Amino acid sequence: MSTNIETLRQLAHLARLEFDETKEQEMLKDLNNILNWVDQLRALDTQNVEPLIHISEEVNVMREDVAQNTVRHEDALRLAPRKDSDYFRVPKVLE
Repeated sequence: MSTNIETLRQLAHLARLEFDETKEQEMLKDLNNILNWVDQLRALDTQNVEPLIHISEEVNVMREDVAQNTVRHEDALRLAPRKDSDYFRVPKVLE
């Protein structure tokens, strides 16, 4: 299976992409390579192959999520560039 330059231009229009002539030819070549690869996959007999859901059977091992204060409020305020009483001062971002 392969495609032509008009199909590539239609796809580029739908995807809101713009190519110069050199890039257009490169994209056409790459697209045809991908389509040829898909054709090779279609030729394989996958009748008795179960669908792949996960790449591996391993499950992430995660630690317990325990909330804890690692920096005391006073220490954080002491390191802040600007502060007001018990609060951090930041530049105004909304009017």
